[in-house]
Amino acid sequence: MKSNLDGLKTEIERYLEESGLGVFYGHARALESAVVPWDCDQHPDYKQFVQAARSAGAKFVVFHQREFSSHQIDDALEQLSACDLPREEQLDFERRLKELRLYDGLVCSIELSFDHESRVFLFDLRTEWYEDLTDIVDEIQALTSEPDDDDAPIGGYFSPN
Repeated sequence: MKSNLDGLKTEIERYLEESGLGVFYGHARALESAVVPWDCDQHPDYKQFVQAARSAGAKFVVFHQREFSSHQIDDALEQLSACDLPREEQLDFERRLKELRLYDGLVCSIELSFDHESRVFLFDLRTEWYEDLTDIVDEIQALTSEPDDDDAPIGGYFSPN
């Protein structure tokens, strides 16, 4: 996968314009309910997705792109400082995060979507380095999250058994 999706973004916008579909520049829709994700690993060609949209009778495609900001690294480093980790592990996280700063300002994610029969069909293409960042942030959040209250015993109840 490409380390920067800027060129692909321009190519996709031109293709959508030529396809006859309208383009709506919207927000990310990956977290909406009833999302049907496209398999970008096996079928990374956005043209296939656009063809599927046309076949489904879509009149327009929602286009969203995300530019990477090093503020995400700053936030992750701040969360990391709250973790009680051995120094070596903490330094490893810091090194991995700081290496990602060179991608500041680059397009890291492109999302195309269309609605059909109360479902959102979603093409979500991300760079490998952005996937790595997401994995690192998830690891840090897991280290800083509080245990679920569901796992705690329920107090105030007495059992005569």
